[in-house]
Amino acid sequence: MALKPEPTAPFHSVQYALRVLETVSRHGGGVTDAQIARETGLPIAHLSSLLLMLRREGYVEQVADGAYVVGDSLVLLGSGLTRREALKAKLQETLTELRDSVGAAVYISRYIDGEVKITQFADGPRTPKVNEWVDFRSAAHASAVGKCLLTQLDQNGRRDHLSRHKIARLTSRTITSERILFSKLDSQPATVPVLDLQEYAVGTVCAAVPLTAGASVGCLALSLPIEHAHRLRAAADTLNRRAAPVVLSLAL
Repeated sequence: MALKPEPTAPFHSVQYALRVLETVSRHGGGVTDAQIARETGLPIAHLSSLLLMLRREGYVEQVADGAYVVGDSLVLLGSGLTRREALKAKLQETLTELRDSVGAAVYISRYIDGEVKITQFADGPRTPKVNEWVDFRSAAHASAVGKCLLTQLDQNGRRDHLSRHKIARLTSRTITSERILFSKLDSQPATVPVLDLQEYAVGTVCAAVPLTAGASVGCLALSLPIEHAHRLRAAADTLNRRAAPVVLSLAL
């Protein structure tokens, strides 16, 4: 099941979105898209898609005269002690919308203190989350989440992780050779979702894309029951395209 690379990774536009937000924030009375383009150096064609995404996520609003002002989401994220709670709520809202868009359970995972951790997820009756029959911390070599996080580590980081969590055969499809695993991780294109085709659990397929925000290592993932495997390609492509708002929230 080959996936074609996206022309750009989802996080490539986030630095531009941050420049746009900085520009809008400097103009308390509102700023036009033409002025934003002049101050950021972004062409209008590219700026339009960024502004559309920022409006959809509530980071900017467009007022009656067409100018852009700071939106409620950005105000909440800058509200002192409540920032962490506001960020978590915003991420959960984004995950819920993404779950409904891709028709699958979705997850945010981070590599924290040398461990794989699912920090937030959105599932539902029609989009059940994966059955964690083996602790995700011990299954990085097999799960899409784990492999996506490992691709973001250097060789020493990977070896350190596997020295603490030995490779085990979880299904007949699980890679149990460290050499083969590292070779696959090294050849994984950054713009193509990492797949798990029943490597972690029989009856489940998954996909994950990296979330690069500063020095943190994270990923956005989805899971589908095997009877919906025919939807994995389209769902993974949508996941890749829709990752930018998640990266933006993590970067703010």
